[in-house]
Amino acid sequence: MASKLHLETALLPGGWATDVVLTVEHGTIVAIGASGGDAAERIHGISVPGLPNLHSHAFQRAMAGLTERRGAATDSFWTWREQMYRFVDRLTPDDLEAIAALAYIEMLEAGFTSVAEFHYLHHQPDGRPYDNIGEMSERIVTAADTAGIGLILLPVFYRQGGFGGQPATAGQRRFLNTRESYARLMETRVPGGTIGIAPHSLRAVTLDDLTWAATTFPKGPAHIHISEQTREVDDCLAAHGKRPIDLLMDTVEIDARWFLIHATHADAGEIARLATAQATVGLCPITEANLGDGLFDVPALLARNGRFGVGSDSNVRISAADELRTLEYGQRLTRRERNVLGDPTRSTGRRLFEAALGPNALAVGQGADFVVLDGSGLGGDAALDHWIFAADNAAVRSVYCRGVPVVQQGRHKDRDGLLAKYRNAVSRLLSA
Repeated sequence: MASKLHLETALLPGGWATDVVLTVEHGTIVAIGASGGDAAERIHGISVPGLPNLHSHAFQRAMAGLTERRGAATDSFWTWREQMYRFVDRLTPDDLEAIAALAYIEMLEAGFTSVAEFHYLHHQPDGRPYDNIGEMSERIVTAADTAGIGLILLPVFYRQGGFGGQPATAGQRRFLNTRESYARLMETRVPGGTIGIAPHSLRAVTLDDLTWAATTFPKGPAHIHISEQTREVDDCLAAHGKRPIDLLMDTVEIDARWFLIHATHADAGEIARLATAQATVGLCPITEANLGDGLFDVPALLARNGRFGVGSDSNVRISAADELRTLEYGQRLTRRERNVLGDPTRSTGRRLFEAALGPNALAVGQGADFVVLDGSGLGGDAALDHWIFAADNAAVRSVYCRGVPVVQQGRHKDRDGLLAKYRNAVSRLLSA
């Protein structure tokens, strides 16, 4: 049965509109029209499409606040990674589900309506598979369903510890798969969602493994970490004589189904190649700042009509607005300019928002996934700017997924119960 939602103000593909009625069937928008006095749920506020979260490691949400202490040597991504490995050793399937469910409701409360879960925590602490090899993947699916967020499940293919066939460390043993066991993971059912491949990185798979994954699973999204750290670039050059993105693109066909996560240290030639291929760069500005990764050259990508989106990655902070704000502010700090990623035709907030939106839109044929903002008296582009540059998550009034409200008055409908389960899991982990 169809339902109708009457939006006070909405951002449509053609721009801002008022008194918009969405007709929704089975979670999909089947018609968009003007208000005609027919019975419809009236939604006050400024409705915009929900943003896709292009990159998440949900379990890392429970690490937030646990790694902000300087060590004896210079801290970096690599020292942080060792702390993450120690934390991973303690996680049970129940812990993962509880942590992921809270992370996903926080994403919804922040304006993300779908998440691409780059899921690499597959096996038991000693590296042996669970009796059901897809146990941990299924817990991610359950957590997303509980929260009501759209899910792209990306089982990660991890084969080695570094370039040149370096052996995996003890901290990586929960991640490792053969081609055969990875193929079994790719059989995980994701009702209402999507599954895609995720070779972890060029250092974690061989080039033959990369080609095998891309050709064995030729449909669906494909995500890979790449060029996040300068050391990764240096190691790739030493092992293969090529920079990471060049090596990737010379090994497999890269097209619009590919999402290159971080790409922080891509050079001008690599940016030109990935823009031409219409691959999407998955930027994670909060995590990249937290880990000291560096800044991707977004203006160079946009100058070539390249594509980017944002993700919450380590989930040290979950905020769609803050990802976009940090992205813009990083460019301002390095260039000593304002509105670096804006253009003369629209506000900077709107350009950032639309660039990161990907294929989602409040349009016929798309899911009825949208965020209702409190513009604090502002309308149009100014309401988006207010959300991104001033109000942050406090501007999110409600969130609808597939036409159903999952967040109201800024809170997820199941927050209290899921928060209690999360706290129990974290308490156990910290006392272990």
